[in-house]
Amino acid sequence: MSVLLCDSNCELWYTRLKELGVDFISMPYTLDDQEYFYDLGEATDFKFFYDSVRQGKTPITSALNPENYKEIFTKYFEAGQDVLYVSFSHTMSGTFNHLNLALAELKEIYPERKCTVFNTNSISLGAGIQVEQAALLKNGGASDEEVVAFLQKFTNKSAMYFVVDDLMHLKRGGRLSAAAAFAGTLLSLKPVLTVSATGGLEVFKKISGKKKALSFLAERVIDELDGFDHNVYVVDANCPQDGDSLASAIKQAYPNVNIVRQPIGPVIGTHCGPGTVGVIFVAKQRPVALSAE
Repeated sequence: MSVLLCDSNCELWYTRLKELGVDFISMPYTLDDQEYFYDLGEATDFKFFYDSVRQGKTPITSALNPENYKEIFTKYFEAGQDVLYVSFSHTMSGTFNHLNLALAELKEIYPERKCTVFNTNSISLGAGIQVEQAALLKNGGASDEEVVAFLQKFTNKSAMYFVVDDLMHLKRGGRLSAAAAFAGTLLSLKPVLTVSATGGLEVFKKISGKKKALSFLAERVIDELDGFDHNVYVVDANCPQDGDSLASAIKQAYPNVNIVRQPIGPVIGTHCGPGTVGVIFVAKQRPVALSAE
């Protein structure tokens, strides 16, 4: 017997995870010297978080340590359960080094137990749509091996595009150089970013002005959407009007598509900043950065 586990960086809403019967690891962030653990919206004060950032507060994120992971996985192993952990991109965090250390120690204590980790090479709902499919398969009776075999192909269809409002948040997180962030701010450039097949952030295209950038996001969905069997997720970081505008443009082109609107959580919001808008969907193939112009 095994359980399906994910982390809160997948950003599937807490009610959906409860429907699917999936446990999750709450990832930490710190604001004003107080540590929080993201609960996928169940009791999160999004307004407080983003208002604080807009007022100049600087949140930080951190990796869970090996002891945290040992505590999390021990409860499953003690109960005689194996674990299938569908995780966010390993490229984006050093936390998985700590996970590996913890699992190595636990293997000595529980040699009969197994933990399978599937790296979605994505984040936010780019990982979330993979968690959701894993849960549907598992709830339908699929084995862990069958779920992983499916995800190895399905991950190549996970498409995510987003545009940030303030490049300095990406600069602080090491995603852009200081010179590029400063120049982009002066020129009102809005880089459209995506997540590569290896799980890193890439600039897909640089566009002048947010309105044009949002139109470009809608175009990506219209051109790349792989049918209407899956939700299209439109997310925003404290800029619901922009998210609603993007959702409306997609819906106008594809009236039959089901669009889910969600806020971006504080952990990911720490790195992208308020004013970010993103769209995540199942595409014909995962995006490849075509232009950084």
